[in-house]
Amino acid sequence: LATCGLNVYAHNIETVRRLQPFVRDRRANYDQSMRVLRYAKDANPGLYTKSSIMLGLGETNEEVLETMEDLRRNNVDVVTFGQYLRPTEHHLSVVEYVHPSKFDMWADQARKMGFKYVASGPMVRSSYKAGEHFMEHMLRTAQQYETSP
Repeated sequence: LATCGLNVYAHNIETVRRLQPFVRDRRANYDQSMRVLRYAKDANPGLYTKSSIMLGLGETNEEVLETMEDLRRNNVDVVTFGQYLRPTEHHLSVVEYVHPSKFDMWADQARKMGFKYVASGPMVRSSYKAGEHFMEHMLRTAQQYETSP
């Protein structure tokens, strides 16, 4: 898939390692997702890779930082942070409603770590439109650079 001509490969890590078994389908796991992201970048180094983390599930600051470090270690370019919102009563409860200042803190940290783009806020979703617009700009700029003499 990474070599089929797409420009952005998105695969969401969803949450920190410790919470994976409670949040994700049992067929998916943290290490598997990191390998998928790494493989996509290795298969096509010019591909932009993107992942998302939901906050408010009981993760610690240290766990979020570790997840961000793992994403960068696997050459992920774009990260988004959003508030977990319980879709139905059959899903996990919200443990914490994260304050907007904490989303700002994670955005600042992500930029310092070298992510090319970060969207972070309570209402940010993995398909956040601002991120899509930014990625379109990056792709246009890269294409112009490639075609200029």
